[in-house]
Amino acid sequence: MMNFCLCDRYVLESEHMKKFFDYIELPNFDIAADAAATFKELLTRHKSTVAEFLSKNYDWFFAEYNSKLLESPNYITRRQAIKLLGDILLDRSNSAVMTRYVSSRENLRILMNLLRESSKSIQVEAFHVFKLFAANQNKPADIVSILVANKSKLLRLFADFKIDKEEEQFEADKAQVVREIAALEP
Repeated sequence: MMNFCLCDRYVLESEHMKKFFDYIELPNFDIAADAAATFKELLTRHKSTVAEFLSKNYDWFFAEYNSKLLESPNYITRRQAIKLLGDILLDRSNSAVMTRYVSSRENLRILMNLLRESSKSIQVEAFHVFKLFAANQNKPADIVSILVANKSKLLRLFADFKIDKEEEQFEADKAQVVREIAALEP
């Protein structure tokens, strides 16, 4: 097991890591799928190694992640990327990275656009990340102002926001997000 950790750390900290963003976008489905699976494995398997990597490489990593994966023209890429982002940010070992991520205007803009996707799957995964922005008790003023400026649109969106199967946790999370947004003052 230790050898895998050393190998993963080597890949994470090498220049090869940056190439995954391009490989995932290749038109050859087999290569793109393998790259996406390896990328996910690297970012979820060894939690402390990943947390350290993301903290040290936050700026370039999330700039690439946002522009190449979350804003990709490819539906599958966007869907996998938003799901993986939720998995990364909701992992306790990445709490410092999550706090930094939800303090960014640019990240909020991207998430709000993903909430407007026509794909229900992407909307639901985007919601799981968006709720972190809403739940952040130490929201920076610029995040609050964006949420306040979009308050009525967000409340309308969430009023009609349903998932296919009845899920108590989703409904509870949605109700909490609605309460947080409704309570915001400029």
